[in-house]
Amino acid sequence: MRKLLQKWFRKPVMKLADKYASRPVKERVHEALTSLYKKLIDEPGKRGPVLQFDPVKDSFIIFSDVHKGGKDGADDFANAETNYLAALDYYYEQNFHLVALGDVEELWENLFLTVKKNNVPSFTKEALFVQAKRLTKIFGNHDLMWDNDPLASVYIKQLYGTDLKVYEAALLQTTLQGKSINIFLTHGHQGDSMSDGNWFSKWFIANVWAPVQAYLGLNPNTPAYDHELKSEHNKLMYEWVAGTSDTLLITGHTHQPVFCSLTHLERLYRDLAAAHAKNDQATIVKLETEISRRKTDGQIIPDFTAYKPAYFNSGCCCFDDGTITGIEISIGMIRLIKWSSADNQQPGRKVLEEMALADLFSATA
Repeated sequence: MRKLLQKWFRKPVMKLADKYASRPVKERVHEALTSLYKKLIDEPGKRGPVLQFDPVKDSFIIFSDVHKGGKDGADDFANAETNYLAALDYYYEQNFHLVALGDVEELWENLFLTVKKNNVPSFTKEALFVQAKRLTKIFGNHDLMWDNDPLASVYIKQLYGTDLKVYEAALLQTTLQGKSINIFLTHGHQGDSMSDGNWFSKWFIANVWAPVQAYLGLNPNTPAYDHELKSEHNKLMYEWVAGTSDTLLITGHTHQPVFCSLTHLERLYRDLAAAHAKNDQATIVKLETEISRRKTDGQIIPDFTAYKPAYFNSGCCCFDDGTITGIEISIGMIRLIKWSSADNQQPGRKVLEEMALADLFSATA
């Protein structure tokens, strides 16, 4: 009976979850981002640290939306744990600074003690970054407890063996070609009425969605986002940063990887426009074939060649095939990477997209 119900209800329930998961309002989102960004600059350390870095020597790995759960049927992280642990080993050995960009713990569906008990390996590896003073932890909507629970500092010490401040955002600052630039890091739920501390959303996730998800064996986080244009929320993130100068914005929250303001499908459309401009028929046929395999649901396709490459989204660490994605900033480059393992092979790192920071800021000027 359970398998039959899973077959019947999987697709409609997933569609409903996707439709009602987020209700961002442009004015609220932009106002929240502007206020937070201003606080970081005017009052460094209050809502988040300002980290000066050398773009040639310093390295950062940004992971968001791990959603560590209770190792039950509703735990989206369970399949991805092996890749996440391998990635942490790699980045610790390579002297990267780890930025945990929110929703690392799934505390809407689970009690803190449940998450702590069932995720000892990842907390142990993260603790190494804490001890080396190479972890910046930022809260999201699903782990908002780190910001508003009076016992949060006690729980953090239980996880890592020492104190660690959890922030709403962080600002990376450096100088490129004589110009000061900022990289604004935050989870991205700010201003979203369905996510930004909404008590009903939290109640619904814990009491309705989690049991249904566990029973039907659902994980809405599939690499199928590779086949989509930007979500509405990611569009609002892009529109905000497009109005700034000398600034990049990196968020999570939507579980949809974005690099230089484009999803993979949008990049294909941009490349197709370039191929038409050159009358490159071979490339046109190849790209049109690739695009035809990907759904667009009749959406109007904007001119992606005009997009300012200033927005990035780290994706998530809980795709249903075990894949995780993140953003690296290292040796003068910014990269969208994924870690995956297939056919019982060891987890491996793959660069999906990359660009020199100097070229990026020249393009956003």
